[in-house]
Amino acid sequence: MEDLDHERIIRSSADEILRTLERFGLHWDGEIEYQSRRTAHYLQALAVLQDAGATFECSCSRGMLTDRASRQAGPDSRVYPGTCRPGPRRAGPTSTRFRMESVVIAAEDRFQGSITFSPGSLGDVVVRRRDGVIAYQLAVVVDDALQGVTDVVRGADLLESTGWQIALQRALGLPTPRYGHLPLITEPGGAKLAKSRRSVAIAPARAGSQLLTVLGLLNQAPPAALSGAPAPEVLAWAISHWNPHAFHGIREQALPSGG
Repeated sequence: MEDLDHERIIRSSADEILRTLERFGLHWDGEIEYQSRRTAHYLQALAVLQDAGATFECSCSRGMLTDRASRQAGPDSRVYPGTCRPGPRRAGPTSTRFRMESVVIAAEDRFQGSITFSPGSLGDVVVRRRDGVIAYQLAVVVDDALQGVTDVVRGADLLESTGWQIALQRALGLPTPRYGHLPLITEPGGAKLAKSRRSVAIAPARAGSQLLTVLGLLNQAPPAALSGAPAPEVLAWAISHWNPHAFHGIREQALPSGG
């Protein structure tokens, strides 16, 4: 359970997430782990990176970087330019960034095929925020290693994170899981679905039908006979008929017009 950002945590949200997973027939093995209880592990990993000279302190604020990106054009405008690599440019609180080396990172994605990240496509990633909170990229790398995670399946919008995480795993001497990135559901015109007029909360009371919708968007072609079936029955069919080749190499899948 990712609960490091105390200021943004909504009370009872963790229980709501778990109950929703149960309603969709999705269960977990072992005890539930909370990031807030793993601070010592994250700090130890950060110290390893710092001792190896793989980090630097950065005084750039998010606003400064946003202003820079708005003044520039092109695919590299959002990449951190290495401003503080020689040292912080101004006094005050700093974040800690992981120094990305000039090497190409290559991996074989279960659903996307061969993926590569060039030295200039990612930029130096934040591993400790200005407020002292350990950042997502470092925390999840440590989490995966502690829990012995072998496979990570997530949306293709997180492909960029995979490059950073593989680099961090290598720097920390940790194993790299197998990654599989599913197509990201978008508006018919390709715009991001999040926060759009059709971005609505999932409905646990209609878990079966919503699972069927997702399977259809993944080109799994569930039979009409499953219409109205409960979530466990839909999942059982999906497991026995799972066909990842049906969406291999697809990074975005648009909702049908009016869907």
